[in-house]
Amino acid sequence: MTRKSLKPLVLSILLLGGSALSLATGFALSNGEEANGTKNAPLNVQVDNSPLARDVKEGTSFAPIVKKVAPSVVKIFVTMKGSNNPLANNDMDFFRRFFGENGPNQNQMNPGQAHQPTEHGLGSGVIVSPDGYILTNNHVVNNASEILVALNDGRQFPAKVIGSDPKTDVALIRIKADGLPALTLADSDKIEIGDVVLAIGNPFGIGQTVTKGIVSAKDRTTSGDMDEDFIQTDAAINPGNSGGGLVDTEGRLVGINSAILTHSGGNQGIGFAVPSNLCRWVMDSLVKNGRVERGFLGVMIQNLTPDLAKAFKLDRMNGALVGDVSPGSPADKAGLKSGDVITQLNGQPIEDASQLKLRVAESSPGSNVQFGVNRNGEAKTFDVTLGNLPENKLAKSDERNGNARAEALAGVGVADLDQKTRAEMNIPDQVQGAVITEVAPDSAAYQAGLRPGDVITELDRKPVKNAQDAIADTEKPSGNQTLVKVWTKGGNHYLTVDESNEG
Repeated sequence: MTRKSLKPLVLSILLLGGSALSLATGFALSNGEEANGTKNAPLNVQVDNSPLARDVKEGTSFAPIVKKVAPSVVKIFVTMKGSNNPLANNDMDFFRRFFGENGPNQNQMNPGQAHQPTEHGLGSGVIVSPDGYILTNNHVVNNASEILVALNDGRQFPAKVIGSDPKTDVALIRIKADGLPALTLADSDKIEIGDVVLAIGNPFGIGQTVTKGIVSAKDRTTSGDMDEDFIQTDAAINPGNSGGGLVDTEGRLVGINSAILTHSGGNQGIGFAVPSNLCRWVMDSLVKNGRVERGFLGVMIQNLTPDLAKAFKLDRMNGALVGDVSPGSPADKAGLKSGDVITQLNGQPIEDASQLKLRVAESSPGSNVQFGVNRNGEAKTFDVTLGNLPENKLAKSDERNGNARAEALAGVGVADLDQKTRAEMNIPDQVQGAVITEVAPDSAAYQAGLRPGDVITELDRKPVKNAQDAIADTEKPSGNQTLVKVWTKGGNHYLTVDESNEG
């Protein structure tokens, strides 16, 4: 590392969904009965939490299950004004959430009228109570001006949105009907990779269709901005399947089909469903409160890499590494610190940052939660009273740095943080350290993710106050790896720099 005078820097800033993670509250949209001042009817959902009876000898037909389930899966026709449904047409790294073939990407404009064109969408839904509650995706009914539900027996009913939650892509609608065939919900936590599942919906508007597959994976995420814990399946899912059911071999609902990963726009064997347990939490909140409130912890977290685990003297990579703690947040008040590794929540293990984010979100604001933490190799517990985050704040896990390559500090130039530098680069006064002025493109540090404009705040857990500190701390390295804490526009995060392969 070398010290260089700071020159004006032209920074190219790339936001990668890794800004400060405030484990997090958002408010779900509600325009159902609550909005009219009347209380929603209680949600009478049938639940069967018993484990699936697993038999490796697969039968010759799933017809009995389909006959049992099919009447509970409905077709949803949606009319809306204008192109206000971002999820319906959005590709997120090839993840797609689908309307039908004649969905919102097909504008139907009435000639001679200046108002926004009317658009039509086609999706699916699942009846979850005999008195008309239907579960579907938020992106199916978002911004709908009219919703029409067609039952499997041919009857059609107008529907109203009880509430919707964009962050889980779950919505609850209701029709005025009784004695409906409701699906029983299974405990989605008990499904296992390899279990046979059936996907039922209305792809391309051709009519109800059943496809078979297995549970390919669990706990999948596609976006750091949403609360996701997808079940992945290879059962064919296509446009129009959104909101349809994913059921087990006993005909119980284990998930709501929501998205696929595709390069072609159609099924490629990688589909995603919102787990039934997550749907239950959202539905209950929407009916009882008219919105979904999420717990707020107030930390920025990232996944552990092998090198980060080694640097923090951990023998496992399980847990979520705290990169920063928001001042005055519930985490700050409870005593959590940067560098802590959260390994448990209420006695349950935390595998990674995404899982911690979702579990905190599912905890009610004001609830008391106990976190198990590894701090400098010592196990500690912290009792935290979770807060409530304003809805304009998003929860994002630091995926970029959770997967950062670990390299070294050779080829890095630094300078002091004076007032001129802070003003030019918009660096807050409370940030102390050495600003990076240059990083050699062929260096290990560059490969690790260090860039001009980053501020080094710690080296191997030692605070860095200025450029002199940074240089002194790197002159006599104790090994090939250096643990670096840096401040960027998104907040603080850790990375490891490994120069063991450098000459």
